[in-house]
Amino acid sequence: MRRLVVVGSVTGAPGVTTTALSLAAAWPPEADGGVRPVVVEADGSGGDLMMRFGLPVAPSLLDVAAAVGKPQPGSLLGAAGELPFGVRVVAAVPGRRPCTEAVRLLATDGGRRVLLGAEGDQGTVLLDAGRLGDDVAALLRTADQVVLVARGGVEPLTHVSTYGLDAEAFAGRLTLAVVGPCPYPQHEITGSLGIDRVVFLPWDGKCVTAMNRPRRGALRTTGFRVPPLMAAARLLARQLADRRDDAAMGQTGEHNRRGVVAATGDEGRPAWVGR
Repeated sequence: MRRLVVVGSVTGAPGVTTTALSLAAAWPPEADGGVRPVVVEADGSGGDLMMRFGLPVAPSLLDVAAAVGKPQPGSLLGAAGELPFGVRVVAAVPGRRPCTEAVRLLATDGGRRVLLGAEGDQGTVLLDAGRLGDDVAALLRTADQVVLVARGGVEPLTHVSTYGLDAEAFAGRLTLAVVGPCPYPQHEITGSLGIDRVVFLPWDGKCVTAMNRPRRGALRTTGFRVPPLMAAARLLARQLADRRDDAAMGQTGEHNRRGVVAATGDEGRPAWVGR
């Protein structure tokens, strides 16, 4: 079955969609038998990519959700389009009401079967869940990995600490991705929040602009002068892909030990706790 990686946030708009798209663009080409990942825009408040890139209204997330209860729901990839920089995506229509219902259906047993596919299906679904709520709780429990996206200030990190994610329930499956400048070092964040893996994704305006251009062009992820965001996303994507492979082989070691994940980012003074 496919790997499921849920990407979401607990508050605000810290860059969940940009993170999901960056991971898809930087996903290791040899992972999943060479099958490219697909981003599924599953934000209950409505989608952005359809308007941003002028994608057709159908097929979309609504078509996937409508097929959930059918005996032969069809392929998730049949609803996928391709963005100008080479990332496959199942886009959602704008508007809260239809998307809220579609996400609710995806979180059912039938919806999860559509996302994960059959036993022989390979690949990775990067589920852009936007702001996490009760509607995606079942998907969080199903996910192979959860990437929680937050900005690096005291308020966003405090929101993460009070959100109530069960560290034991998500042991080995949770990564906190801190977007943009952060004055606090990795070890303090991981110790204070009880989240084993913390990475920094630098804010990269040029790369984000390139990802929003309507004309075709690949994002540089290898070689010289890789954009900072793509360099960090490539490292995180590699770690996410490796963890499932390690679990399937029954391995233990560095990927299963408590610790922080080395990644590109800003580190500075500690002491955000208690402010």
